[in-house]
Amino acid sequence: MVADVCAVCGKPLPARAGRTGRSSLYCSAACRQKAYRRRHGPEETGVEGLIEDLARQVKELAPTPPSVLYSGVSELSSSVARLRRVARVARDAAKTARDTAKESVTPVPVTEPETGPRPTGSGFAALTETDFAALTEAHRREIQVHCYRMTGSYDDAEDLVQETFLRAWRARDGFEGRAGARTWLYRIATNACLDFQRRTARRPQRYEPIPGMNHGTGEPPARITWLQPYPDDELPSAEEQPEAAALSRETLELVFLAALQHLPPRQRAVLILRDVLGLTAAETAEALGLTVASANSALQRARPTLRDRLPRHRADWTTTEPTRAQRAVLQRYMTAAEQLDFGTMTELLSEDVTLTMPPNPFWFTGRDALVDFLRPTLDPASPMFFGHWRHLPARANGRLAAGGYVRRPGTNVYRAQVLDVLRFDADDRIVEVTSFEPHLFPAFGLPLRL
Repeated sequence: MVADVCAVCGKPLPARAGRTGRSSLYCSAACRQKAYRRRHGPEETGVEGLIEDLARQVKELAPTPPSVLYSGVSELSSSVARLRRVARVARDAAKTARDTAKESVTPVPVTEPETGPRPTGSGFAALTETDFAALTEAHRREIQVHCYRMTGSYDDAEDLVQETFLRAWRARDGFEGRAGARTWLYRIATNACLDFQRRTARRPQRYEPIPGMNHGTGEPPARITWLQPYPDDELPSAEEQPEAAALSRETLELVFLAALQHLPPRQRAVLILRDVLGLTAAETAEALGLTVASANSALQRARPTLRDRLPRHRADWTTTEPTRAQRAVLQRYMTAAEQLDFGTMTELLSEDVTLTMPPNPFWFTGRDALVDFLRPTLDPASPMFFGHWRHLPARANGRLAAGGYVRRPGTNVYRAQVLDVLRFDADDRIVEVTSFEPHLFPAFGLPLRL
């Protein structure tokens, strides 16, 4: 439920006067900027500043009205999560330092220690593990998004962010400050992703027919078993960063993410660094240890391959703010499933709808094939009846989504079952459903049980 008061000052929000789209959380631009600074403070904010900010938020909590309490607790929870991430990075960095000291053959300095400040352009070498973790936390979200684009997996992106920060900690003495900390972290993250992809050697495949199952008459779609959704709440909103929001959402669309996975890892890295992040050819070459000519050559090969994997018309895949009609379709979609209304469910689907279920092998092309699959699972008289459904709305990769919970026959608890990410055609019919497994529900703010 959206609060009717400002999330910062608690004042009533202005009336929307019939406007559509995402509701504002703040009463003014000043409150919006204040909230943004709280969540993504300057790099100079050390861990002491984070703790002080946490104490301030606790003191500002007010028990009434409930909407103000809810907003305050939500902000507090976000700050606690941020401090917990900082603490985890600091803990791991400290462990790395201890392990390195144990492995050293000369644990005691064999020369006289240097006096005076250490000559590093960034001052990273002089930071404690905790202060270093607080500094890198300011870049966490964009590094996570970068790793997600590189891998297509939310889980792998989470692990690679942690790996990036640990690599940065180990290499902090070598950071000379010629480039900004942000560019330096992107270089480390990119190489961590490339190392990961060399280990896994993932390649997209094609779905194959399952004996006895009607998949439809269309061509089998690409099967990317590791593809996962990304929560919209973790993307910059248009209110916070208007230009970054459009760029981030477009380049996190599932269709775009799937197309990226068809590129060889190094070409993928060059294309993301150049065309998504806007790095220069020289910066890209330095980040990947290539010559400028090699980086440009990789980009020239990557661009046409990516275009061939994307829908012909840009409007068919680029993400815009969902319309009122699409939100209504989402609500009807959830209600139809909960009421086992097979007729309405059929009406909402485009004739050429496609459904895939990564990492599972099930896939369907065309409404008739999808209907044949759904019919027995939604019919209580069928021996294949799956159970009763409830849904909660969500947002993933710039698209509307529905978190589905099922109560199996003979039970009384609705358990998380599937996250359906929807894509619509020009007539606001569902033209694509990508169904993901439920373990990421908490990342979307969804409970695992109802």
